[in-house]
Amino acid sequence: MAVTISDVAKKAGVSTSTVSKVLNHWTTISDATCKKVEAAITELQYTPNATAVSFAKKNTHNIVYLTSLEKGGAYHNPHMFDIMCGVQSELAKRQYSLTLIDTSLDSYPGESVAKVISRKNADGLIIHGSAISKEETVSIIQKEQFPHIIIGHPGFDSTLCWIDTNHGLAGQYAAKHMIACGYTKTAFIGGRKTDYISCQRLKGFLGTMHEFGYTVPAEYIGYTGSTMAESCEFTLKLMALPSDKRPQAIICENNTIALGVAKALRRLQLSVPAEIAFLTFDSYPYSEIIEPSPTIVDIDVYDMGVQAGNLMLRKLENPTLLVQSYTTLPVIIQGKTTCGE
Repeated sequence: MAVTISDVAKKAGVSTSTVSKVLNHWTTISDATCKKVEAAITELQYTPNATAVSFAKKNTHNIVYLTSLEKGGAYHNPHMFDIMCGVQSELAKRQYSLTLIDTSLDSYPGESVAKVISRKNADGLIIHGSAISKEETVSIIQKEQFPHIIIGHPGFDSTLCWIDTNHGLAGQYAAKHMIACGYTKTAFIGGRKTDYISCQRLKGFLGTMHEFGYTVPAEYIGYTGSTMAESCEFTLKLMALPSDKRPQAIICENNTIALGVAKALRRLQLSVPAEIAFLTFDSYPYSEIIEPSPTIVDIDVYDMGVQAGNLMLRKLENPTLLVQSYTTLPVIIQGKTTCGE
């Protein structure tokens, strides 16, 4: 039968909380008591587990990851799982567990957050941006001053702690790559005008094109529902422009849009990149099935998760720490859809 912390306490003639404090190196415990506890540990060959070590600290060594896990989520938001894996890898180094909670089951906004905090079954919250609302969830976290990290800019000013990738910078990278390849007439097909990430990438693209002295006509900007059908239709519309007004290249805001663009170019039997070039953002979920293999502006979201986990641990050590930063730089992965080397 395994030796427990209670066995050590009984052997040493102290309480279990005192044993835990000795394990956690509390300076308020006398040398004599420490020696008694250490002698009991040695004699009983006791190996402390994470729960015993955490007892005196009144922590759970558990972090809750809140996100929406609706059906099809793996396809609509594949990056979430890479982020989660990165978080787990960092927390595991400090013997923290990660518990996943589905906010799509909440009966009211902020229900999961309120339950985690009230039940005291976690030391902190890591919240995917899709699972946070502007009012209810934010007010609960701020009122309780509960340790947290939001994955993704919340989209409004607050004292919340968040980290995000710089989507505007990713748009700049895309524009500079196209310019370096000689594509000065470049179109951009994005999501809806209300899509935060798409708008930030478009903003970075337009700003860089303007900086280098190139104008992007209004008809070169496509807003879609990020579907293959809509992006295919918009590409056909672009290529129907008079030859002197057609774009030389297309920037696709995500993989689904890139699939639609590739479909349209195949239908028109255009050679890529000789007659028209394109690139997409992110390696997932469809970049490996797009033909030809696309040039990609990629962000290592696993690394983003690692940094989120690290910041969560720092937040636990320093509850007053305010984290609001962009992290993880984009990289260009050269494919066969642009002429870069």
